[in-house]
Amino acid sequence: MKRKQLLYIVFFLFCSSLLQAQVTFKSKVSKKRLGINERLRVDFEMNQDGDDFNPPDFAGFRIVGGPHQAISNSWINGKRSYSKTYSYTLSPKAKGKFTIGQATINIEGETYKTTPISVEVTAAVKKSKDGSNADYLASENVHLVAEVSKTNPYLNEAITVTYKLYVSHEVSITSNWREVDTPKYADFWSQSIDSRGNYNIYDGTFRGEDYRYVVLRRTVLYPQKTGKLEIEPLSLDIPIDVKSNRRDIFGRRLMTRVNRTISAGRRTIDVKPLPEEGKPINFNGAVGDFEFGISSNKTKLDANEALELSVKVTGDGNLKLFDLPKLKLPSTLEVYEPALEDNIKTKVKGMTGSKVEKYTVVPQFKGNYPIRPISFSYFNPKAEKYETLTSEEVLIEVENGPLTAENTDNTSAVTKQQVTLDKNQFKYIKLNANLEAIEKAHFFKSRTFWTLLGIPFLLIPLAIVVGRKRKARLADVEGNRLRRANQLAKKYLGEAKKNLGNQEAFYESLERALHNYLKAKLQIETSDMSKAHISNILLERKVEMGVVGNFTDLLKSCEFARYTPTSNVTIKKDYETAVTTISNIDKQFQ
Repeated sequence: MKRKQLLYIVFFLFCSSLLQAQVTFKSKVSKKRLGINERLRVDFEMNQDGDDFNPPDFAGFRIVGGPHQAISNSWINGKRSYSKTYSYTLSPKAKGKFTIGQATINIEGETYKTTPISVEVTAAVKKSKDGSNADYLASENVHLVAEVSKTNPYLNEAITVTYKLYVSHEVSITSNWREVDTPKYADFWSQSIDSRGNYNIYDGTFRGEDYRYVVLRRTVLYPQKTGKLEIEPLSLDIPIDVKSNRRDIFGRRLMTRVNRTISAGRRTIDVKPLPEEGKPINFNGAVGDFEFGISSNKTKLDANEALELSVKVTGDGNLKLFDLPKLKLPSTLEVYEPALEDNIKTKVKGMTGSKVEKYTVVPQFKGNYPIRPISFSYFNPKAEKYETLTSEEVLIEVENGPLTAENTDNTSAVTKQQVTLDKNQFKYIKLNANLEAIEKAHFFKSRTFWTLLGIPFLLIPLAIVVGRKRKARLADVEGNRLRRANQLAKKYLGEAKKNLGNQEAFYESLERALHNYLKAKLQIETSDMSKAHISNILLERKVEMGVVGNFTDLLKSCEFARYTPTSNVTIKKDYETAVTTISNIDKQFQ
């Protein structure tokens, strides 16, 4: 019994030491470089509760907010997750470099300290970068970058453009972003090598800070012109969730969503021309590293029996952008047009694989037919020089068949006959022709002349009728207003309609459409406004109470749909209600 109790004690001490080793206490700042007219947020976070929290003295800063305390305690799959954070808002007193010192806390009898953080305070900035502003936080914590594998390639040399979306740990995003501008890659042969929608999250750094990132797309480019070529930017519209200044009843910060359009920016590629020095005469634009050869499926056969000759290039390079050299065969061989077969894949570093032209050849006579070697030249960008490969000679032996004319016996004499002329030999040729003059036709007063002259007089009444109908349409104020309202509703709800079969995507698109509509209509930011405020504004603009109620009900549906399942019938009904509501608001809005 005592032995069993001893094992329990040892196990308890082991678990306690394991928990003790897992204690973390760290500090974070909202930025490491700020203007003297900006503010700094400092968070001290721990994963176990403690006592006697002692913050640093914040030398060089003035405390303008805090400490705010936030506690998160949850159980997921039987595993406890705990977090406690003390937050301060600081205002710098002077320019220079300062250090946020160590904070201390006592957890289960042990004292833990944070790591000091260096912060630089610069001169005042023109636009204050407020760390509590949602738009500013979104712009500072999400970045789209286009990484180019090589900015100074040769003509037809492969380069890869990788688009990475960097997201800091301060914000979060969903995958429901959409492309606003897609690069066209003018003057490049291009191929995207990644399927969209399957994204892996990686840990990395951006501007010296820890970030998460996803690779959105990789595109392989082969420049088709020399000089400075521009790669158009990729632009995305992204919903970003950032921490707001509001807190829930447990002291945790609430998230607010903002939509931002971010761009990777233009990239310039300086393409070098291929050197003229040492360029072979038979060079046809191949750039890369290749192997070349000719092969035959048979070298011995009979006359009128077919064989297949293959001209093959394998390797890495612009395989789809050049032609294979042509075979030179004896005239006594019957040759058909070659069939092209390729097995080319596009990977991160460019095209790789093989390209083959297969010739069907049918010999007509007995004999030996040598297939003379041919050459293939290409430019190797790694070695920066031209290289020429020459195939081996292939000998075709036709064992059975007729001999050619040169090999037949020419001893038989040819009988020559004298040509006699007949008086009727050229009788079919008409020597006396009866030619008649063709009278010149006149355009004036012809049927074509009167037709062209009468067409304008026929178009004038038609133009008058069309003009009257257009004028009547423009005078129909109520009808025009109704048509504009319906067009506006369809414009803002177009994306939601595409996602009718997906509840989460539909309601996110619907909520964004409603907010964007109010933003365009009222010139206000709706992300920080309550439904009651929105209702008051619409009522002041003479919108009927029922229409306003429908609008706020739609906003509620968008919020509830995040947590509760909804049927397809309800989704379709909400979409139809949204179309009608936006149309009615636009008609009644004053």
